[in-house]
Amino acid sequence: MPPAPARHPSAASISITTETAMPAARNRQPSSRTSADDSQLIDNIRLLGRILGDVVREQEGAAAFELVERIRQLAVAYRLKNDDKAGKQLTRLLNNLATDQAVSVIRAFSYFSHLANICEDRNNARRLENEAIDGTHGAGTLDNSFEKLADAGVRASDIADLLQRAWLSPVLTAHPTEVQRKSILDAEHAIAELVHERDRLRAPRDLARNEMQLRQRVTQLWQTRMLRYTKLTVADEIENALSYYGLTFLEQIPRVYAELEQRLPGHDIGNFLRMGTWIGGDRDGNPFVLAPTLRLALRRQSDTALRHYLREVHALGAELSTTTLLKPAEQALLDLADASGDRAEHRKDEPYRRACVGIYARLAATLKALSGGEPARYVVAPTTPYPTAEDFLADLRTMEASLVAHQGDALADMRLRPLIRAVQVFGFHLATIDLRQSSDKHEAVIDELLKVSKLEADYAGLDEAAKQALLLKLLNDARGLRVRGAQYGELVESELAILEAARDILATYGRQALRHYIISHTETVSDLLEVLLLQKEVGLMRGTLDDDAVADLIVSPLFETIGDLRNAAPIMAAFYALPGIDRLIVKSRVGAVPEQDIMLGYSDSNKDGGFFTSNWELYRAEVALVKLFDQLRAQHGIVLRLFHGRGGTVGRGGGPSYDAILAQPPGTVNGQIRLTEQGEVIASKYSHPEIGRRNLETLVAATLEASLLHPSKPAPKAFLEAADAISTGSMAAYRKLVYETKGFTDYFFSATPIREIAELNIGSRPASRKATRAIEDLRAIPWGFSWGQCRVALPGWYGFGSAIESFLGEGDERPARLALLQKMHKQWPFFRTLLANMEMVAAKCDFAVALRYTELVEDKRLAKRMSGEIQAEWQRTNAALDAILGTAGRLSSNPSLARSIEYRFPYLDPLNHLQIELLRRYRAQKETGSVDARVQRGIHLSINGVAAGLRNTG
Repeated sequence: MPPAPARHPSAASISITTETAMPAARNRQPSSRTSADDSQLIDNIRLLGRILGDVVREQEGAAAFELVERIRQLAVAYRLKNDDKAGKQLTRLLNNLATDQAVSVIRAFSYFSHLANICEDRNNARRLENEAIDGTHGAGTLDNSFEKLADAGVRASDIADLLQRAWLSPVLTAHPTEVQRKSILDAEHAIAELVHERDRLRAPRDLARNEMQLRQRVTQLWQTRMLRYTKLTVADEIENALSYYGLTFLEQIPRVYAELEQRLPGHDIGNFLRMGTWIGGDRDGNPFVLAPTLRLALRRQSDTALRHYLREVHALGAELSTTTLLKPAEQALLDLADASGDRAEHRKDEPYRRACVGIYARLAATLKALSGGEPARYVVAPTTPYPTAEDFLADLRTMEASLVAHQGDALADMRLRPLIRAVQVFGFHLATIDLRQSSDKHEAVIDELLKVSKLEADYAGLDEAAKQALLLKLLNDARGLRVRGAQYGELVESELAILEAARDILATYGRQALRHYIISHTETVSDLLEVLLLQKEVGLMRGTLDDDAVADLIVSPLFETIGDLRNAAPIMAAFYALPGIDRLIVKSRVGAVPEQDIMLGYSDSNKDGGFFTSNWELYRAEVALVKLFDQLRAQHGIVLRLFHGRGGTVGRGGGPSYDAILAQPPGTVNGQIRLTEQGEVIASKYSHPEIGRRNLETLVAATLEASLLHPSKPAPKAFLEAADAISTGSMAAYRKLVYETKGFTDYFFSATPIREIAELNIGSRPASRKATRAIEDLRAIPWGFSWGQCRVALPGWYGFGSAIESFLGEGDERPARLALLQKMHKQWPFFRTLLANMEMVAAKCDFAVALRYTELVEDKRLAKRMSGEIQAEWQRTNAALDAILGTAGRLSSNPSLARSIEYRFPYLDPLNHLQIELLRRYRAQKETGSVDARVQRGIHLSINGVAAGLRNTG
């Protein structure tokens, strides 16, 4: 059976053909649902689709183009016109394609999805520009947030006070959800710039030139290999992440600060917005992250920051042409100029330029010292490096003070102040790297250290009380654990080498280079104490718990599974009840607010208990932690900062960040929040400077609103009890399917491309923690990614329908209970955001396509039984959403997203269909031991195309 048809009227206007082949498309008018902006979006998609069609015909020949066009026409006819005959023809055509033909078709439709994404991103940027012009401030903008704050009577001083003690940090991770090569991303960025430029062009000659350049770039895409032949290394991941600093962060974060300062004149807002990263420091499940990797990450980060500063100082030297013949300068600035070594006669009356020459020379020396790099240019040879970023900042402040003192305030605003802010935010380290490792690895290291030193023969075998007692004793012993000359295993050597590298990095790059040590799978208090002891072993912790100890790295537990989340507050309460722990935290943050970072894992909790239960247990854990830390703050001034481990998909905590932050329980934000950004989400948010700045703005706006406008009272008891009941029912239904249904694992590994995704070179870590097929051992990312590919997205909704059906019941109380759920949706941000995210997932699912994947399951009875159970729950979930939301169908309240999905579905169908056909061929070939590499390549290309079409898949 071909996929069931769906009616998507707007999609009919998008073509991958030429205007000569389909002239009517050029004249088609936008539907009444389509705004003027969307009309321009469709025009841009049509243009790039036409260019892509021309390139396919030019590069592959007329026959290849006609094949692609025939498939497109059949897919659109079937989707839009309910044409069963077209569907059957499409099925027959796709099933009979030769492998080379299938790969060519997949490439064409995949690139169309990529090009459509570019146009959609440009449309979003255009909408933001139009809002700014019209003065219509949408939700998530600073303008809108400041209006709300003013209406609520919040004073500017209150906002500034919050920002001075706030900490907001997007943390980039290398989790393998990005299936793009950097070469592809670079070419697409060039296309995006040309589409942006096209909006401003009017002259026919300029438009023709622009189209020619677009054609050149699309040709470049077509001739560029989409897939990696080799697995990504950690070094590759470092470089990929660094590219976003040049595109967005280094320039746009200072702009966000400047906009805040304009709204809060005369107030100091501190340095609350900073970047974080896991890349190079995240060892959990990644055996390739070692001490040399961590050192490489800091070198490359430092190189990126310093080269940005060098470019800016060079540009400052060109701009600050102020002469002392017209304006005097402060003596400190004159001294800085005289110390520069610049003796050029033609600049002797230009002290700012001479000062820039000297600053540039010192920065060049710093670059050489910290990263080994060489500057692109210099007037004076590199001299003495800056010892710290603060020393560099002091020279910039000297320039600023002199300009301000002599009517040069406007000149300082041009480039100097953004540079000052960049140095305050990025220092010489660029981003704070988190260290992360699993608790069982720490236990193994401690076990071996104690065994070799004859202090404890079987540490791992001790009960929790005995472990804590021993660890506390050792933390109060000034001596180390290592025995000189003893031989230790590879794990001990590598783990201690990482911590020794961390110690050296802090001394070299500054205190902000490393701040957090995250402990995956934190299940006991001893998990926290073990990391403190390892810090002590290498000198990152000094002193003893009973004598004012200081630790350089914040020990940050990560609570991931449902059980871990339920134990989070009790574990932290027991940790802080230990003698000396509260004093350690306070002493370790000398000159700053003592903080405790706690990370909450969305991915594993979802894989463990399902979507609703994961979110509910996260909510409950946050409430319990806030209650505990309210007491600790009153007693010791210790502040709680929650770190949200959000993924790309809704099933892994994805969804709009603005809504997610506002949906947090009362008291949990309070100006303190960190959240992960990963995979293709990084590209969609931060590869375009304006969109990147808007996303950064949104994080700030949501933090301000959640901290200063969020209701302080908890949700009503009836809401909490209802959520608890729904969670119980949802988790039971989810676990019954995933962990208790015989044959589910076999079905999952056959009816999704999980095995083939594991072969993709999209990350440096393996897809599973252990060499098994157990769902428990599978990483949450490939788990969610696989369900997204086959258009089921099961982790984002399964169990909710059964839970609501059970909650409502069949008796007289049903209307009242439904009314309660509707009230919860209307009044409770947590519940409203959860349903909005679930609705988005539902809109992207397609069970007609999903049923095709069940054909890959050899056991047909199993396939029928499992697909039947999943589809029945899907129908229950949609019925529940319809009842609570009062709608018939998805996304009626989000027409822009609905249109986006409309544009994409007809072009995803051939990709899914060919993926299934190639999976069938590939698996059959593996059985015979004779695999056609072209088939495997086609599968991986289809995975790329479907991921691009769905966007938030990882």
